This record gives sequence, structure tokens and C-alpha cells, in this order.
Amino acid sequence: MIDKATVAQILDSANIVEVVSDFVSLKRRGSGFVGLCPFHNEKTPSFSVSPARNYCHCFSCGKGGSPVGFMMELEQMSYVEALKYLAQKYHIEVHERELTDKERDEQTERESMLVINEAAGKHFEDNLYNTPDGKEIGLTYFAERGFSAATIKKFRLGYSLDKRNDLYSTLVKQGYNPRYLISTGLCIDDNHGGGFDRFKGRAMFPVMNVAGKIIAFGGRTLKNEPAKYVNSPESVIFKKSRELYGLFQAKQAIVKKGKCFLVEGYADVISMHQAGFDNTVASSGTSLTEGQISMIHRFTENVTVLYDGDAAGIKASLRSIDLLLNEGLNIKVLLLPDGHDPDSFARSHSTSEVQAYIDENETDFIQFKMQILLEGAENDPIKRSAVIQDVVKSIAVIPNAITRSVYTKECASRLNIDESLLVAEIAKVIEHNKKREFERRQREKQGGDPQPPQEPAVAETEVKAAIAPQRSNHDAILYPHERELIRYVVKYGMADFCEAVDDEGNTFALSLLQYVANELSIDRMSFSNRLFAAIFEAAEEAAGQFGDVYNHFYAAIDGEAEQMRLQGIAEIQAMQLTMAEIESHEHELNEKIEAHKAGRIHDFKVNFLEKQLCSSPDDAIREASLQLIYEKHQLSRIHTKYNHLPTETDKLTKLIPEAIYNWKSALLLCQIKDLQQQMPTMSEAEQEQAILRLQELFNIRSELAKYLGDRVVNPKL
Repeated sequence: MIDKATVAQILDSANIVEVVSDFVSLKRRGSGFVGLCPFHNEKTPSFSVSPARNYCHCFSCGKGGSPVGFMMELEQMSYVEALKYLAQKYHIEVHERELTDKERDEQTERESMLVINEAAGKHFEDNLYNTPDGKEIGLTYFAERGFSAATIKKFRLGYSLDKRNDLYSTLVKQGYNPRYLISTGLCIDDNHGGGFDRFKGRAMFPVMNVAGKIIAFGGRTLKNEPAKYVNSPESVIFKKSRELYGLFQAKQAIVKKGKCFLVEGYADVISMHQAGFDNTVASSGTSLTEGQISMIHRFTENVTVLYDGDAAGIKASLRSIDLLLNEGLNIKVLLLPDGHDPDSFARSHSTSEVQAYIDENETDFIQFKMQILLEGAENDPIKRSAVIQDVVKSIAVIPNAITRSVYTKECASRLNIDESLLVAEIAKVIEHNKKREFERRQREKQGGDPQPPQEPAVAETEVKAAIAPQRSNHDAILYPHERELIRYVVKYGMADFCEAVDDEGNTFALSLLQYVANELSIDRMSFSNRLFAAIFEAAEEAAGQFGDVYNHFYAAIDGEAEQMRLQGIAEIQAMQLTMAEIESHEHELNEKIEAHKAGRIHDFKVNFLEKQLCSSPDDAIREASLQLIYEKHQLSRIHTKYNHLPTETDKLTKLIPEAIYNWKSALLLCQIKDLQQQMPTMSEAEQEQAILRLQELFNIRSELAKYLGDRVVNPKL
């Protein structure tokens, strides 16, 4: 793994203007730069690059980030790949630390499986091009499907020879561990110390993850067999519910076109790509899952689902579309002509014909659902009622209230029903869904039998709009104060904040993060918003590496200072000066060098956590940190040209204690509200104790109010 010092050096060296300029033509505007956004098509530049903050942001689509985040988003690199790309750009040698035994075992398992899948993929490709059966059977089949040579190479299609253990024996002879041939599902244990090939005699379709690594295979029989397709079983590297076939090949086109076509099978994807619709992916025959939807949402909010004319299949898959709506995606549906699936339709029509058909027949999902379900139910009140209930359930999962309202109005007109009735039914479904979600969370807290989460504890969907607060009774009270404090931590966490005294009476500098951590520890406070808590934990972890990184940085600053000193002395020596003048110039030079060092060190400390967190490998932490520090408006230079206006940094010693006290006051208010709500159910004796406790809480809030500026504390709350 790349060591922390190297990561810090990369983050410190990477200049957002230089990185973005490799992909976008930038023009200076004020103190920053602008250009056409690389993430979506536009005619007027809305992509802003700020050298001062070292990040970029599109005011239209909202994408951007630090140099690391920009490369991850644009080229769909992993965190490590983005770091190595920047290290190569800035000629930084990448030092990697030794892994722990546990990390090594886990990495060895995953990497070995990926390596053996790659070897298998090459073997299947070699069979296709360099064996008689591969040419006569495999290539002939792909040619009959209309796949061009370029398309076959793009998707790395191959052929598995119709032999019992061709792959097994070949890779074992090449030195690969048979254990991983079994664990990947490429081969099946024969219980006699060997194995036989799972995919023998099949056309091979490698399944790649978003980074382009082969994680599984699909094999299509070329004989008359009941199992038309055989797929790799799930493994450490392959979770079917989280992968989409063709996403690696489609991701850049999806981002550029701002849209994703969703189909069902391998051939559908390949034919659509070959026809020019290279923003197509497939769920590979499975019902759409939350994990797959999250993958799509990483690249676009617009999805068009392509259906063939099978009415039964359409009705069966309508349920999974509700998951897309629940994610906040904009869903359209395209019903292909009878007798066609995406594969056959794309092969039998030109690109312009397919595009024209899409433009004319693409339908909003809710309208499409009503049309499908109402067929044969117009004159049946019972069936019609069931259709209305089904449509209501779909509208209810849409998170955006305005979108729900628009759909409700259209559906009321289409279904010829009173809009107010639909609104009431939708409200009931929303309330029911909330209740079910609450009960599920309660079961999880009480150690019941919860369903295993498909996403990490801190999911990227929690960072959609400047970090949405979690749902709890006190969000409205606590959220703004927690957000303000965590923002200060992200922006200025390692800056020198105040002096502290140790047990021996020695003074030392205390960073802003250390001060906040001490304050929270004293009163046993913690962030209720789990994303803020994760950011704070990540900040403390990064701070633990600060010393080593700072020492490396300080050595570099010493080098800069020495170069300045040598250059300054050379300039002084070139002058014809008296001894007094030489001493005066040397004194000025030393002051200039010390000021330069102090400024560089101050900037390094102020920006350290911001750079670390805004370039975090955790998507949620990285995106949330960027949104926390993002400043839409900045003072123009005309405001600061003649007068020094106090900055936020200048006022931190006042702002941080104030933010903490505001948070404490909000926590007290939450306790007061809880007590007041509980009092009607208390006994008389308990009410007397509660009143005393309320008075105590009000007194504490009053003391805090004095510190915060003599604010009025209303005891009637």
C-alpha cells in the first residue's frame, strides 16, 4: 500500500489547474479559471477551477473535486490508480509500506483471483484466434451474431474448447494455483485432486468491474443444451448484485451523454455498442438491485430501460423500476417492436433509424406503467383499482416532492380520478414506507434479524446535496451546529489554534482538531450525523500521520530556504556595498527567508486535513468534505485591494468556541424537549424530578446564552 508520506507528497504537489488543463481548455477569469465541463455537453463554460482552493467544480452538473477526485471521476480510476497517475505526472517515486498479515492474506486472495481470471481471459481469446475450433466455431458464431472484429476485441470475447480440462491443465502447467481456479468458479473440483472446466465448449463473455478487471465470465452454449448460458458463481471478487455488464466500456459515454441505456443480456449490450449506443449496460438477466442502481447513479441520473414485446416479462420487471425511482433517477422506457430485442433491433437497423425510434417512442415510466397495467382493465373496476394502487406505490417512492406532484396531477387526469384522492393515498403509502423503514432500523438496533446491507455503512447516496441530515427527532436542531463544526475541522483542522500546558508546565501548540477533540471528550459529546462522525474519525486518523508528513515537508522547506539564502548572498556579493550595508541586506534576507518559511508552514498546516479528506479513498467522505469547504461566492479583488478584511482564519479563536457552545446549547434544548414530551406519562413524583431537571437545564442554557451574546432563552419551550 502507498505510504502516508508519499500520499501527502502527491496531494501537496498536484496542482488542480495543471491536472485539469490536460483534459480541458481553460481561460483565466478573475482569480480562477473556467472551461467547458468534461462531464457533460455544454456550450457555455460553467466549469470553474480554483487554484487557491486546489479544486474544481461545475456549476451546471455539480461534478468536480480535488486533483485526485477529478481523475477518479473523469477517468473512473480507483483511488490508488489516481494517486499513481498523479505521482507519475509529478515525477514522485511511490513508496509502498509492507502490509499486515491480515491485509496480505486478503489482498493475496483477491489479487490471485483477478490474476487467474485475467490469465483465463487471455487463454479464451487465444483459443478464439489461434485454434481450429476457435476459428471455425467461436469466430463463426460471433460473425453470425454480427459482431465486428473491433467489437470482439473491445469486449474481449473468447472461446472455451470443448475439452474436459483444457483450461485447468493449461493454467496449472503455467504455474497457477489450482485453488484459485476452483474459487473463481472457472473450474469445478473433481474430488480426485484435479478439476474440470465449467465453461467447456462455450462462447465466452468476460464480465469486468468498473476498473476493467475481469471478475467473472458468462459462457453461451453453441449446442442444443438446456442451460443456454452458464455464469461464474459469486466469489470474493464477484457479487452479481453489484455489477453491470458493459459498464467498464460504457462509463465514459454515459458521463459524456448524460444518459444510460439499460438492457438485459450480453448480446444486447454488445450490439447496442456496435450500433453507436456505447452508453448501454446490462443487469445480466437478474432483477435490478440497489447495488447496481448505485453504480448507475455514480455516472448519470437519466436511465432508459429497453423492453422487448414480451408483456409477461415487462410486468415482472416493472417492480425493479421502483428501485430506480427511489434512488431519484429519471426513468424512461422504450418498448421495442414485436419480435425484436435490443440485440436484433440494433443489428437490423442503422444508427440513425435506432435513434429516430428512440426519440419517437421513449416514454416516461409512470405513463408506460399505467398503459401496460391498464390493458384489459379499463372496464373492470377491481382490476382498475389494483392498477391505481400499483401506480400510487411507484409515485410514493419518488423522493422529490415536486416530481411526485407533477406525476400525481398527470395520473389523476389519465386515470380519470380525483387528484385529492391520489394525494391522500400517496401520503398513506409514504407514511407506511417510513414506518417499515423505522421498524427495520429498530430491529437492527435491537439485534433482530435485519437484512444485510448492500452498501457500506456510509453510503455515497448520503452525500447528494451538501450532506443531507439523517432522520431523527432532533435533526433540525442539531444538524446545522454539527455541520458548522465539522466544516471548521475539514478546512483548518491542523492549524495552530492555541497554546496548552503539559503536566511539567511546558507550553506547546494545540491544533484546532486537538482543541475540538478535547472539548468533545470532556463533555462526552459525539456527532449524531454518522457521516460527520466518519469525517471526524478520518480527520483524527489523518492527524496521526501528520508528524511524519510534516517532517518530510519541513526538510523540503529547509531546502527552499537554503536556495533562497544562497541566491540572496550571491546577489549581495554582486553589489558594491559597505560592511554596514551588507549586514543590513543580510538581515533583510534572513527576515524574508523566515517569513517565507513561516508562511509555507502555516499554509501547510491549514490545508493539510482539507487535502487529505477531499482526496479520501472513501467516496462519501471525499464528496462530503468537498461540499463542506465549497464556497459559491468569494470576495472580488476590488474589495481587498485597499483594505485588509478579516478572514475566517483570523477569527477562528472566536468562531470555534462559539460553534461548540452553540452545539452544547442545542443538545440541552433536545434534552428539554424530550423531558417535556415525556412528562404527561410520568407519575407525580417523576414529574417533580423532571421539573427540577428542566430548571437545571434552563439555567445551564442561560449561562451559555450569556457567553454567546445574552440571547434570550425561552423557558416555555
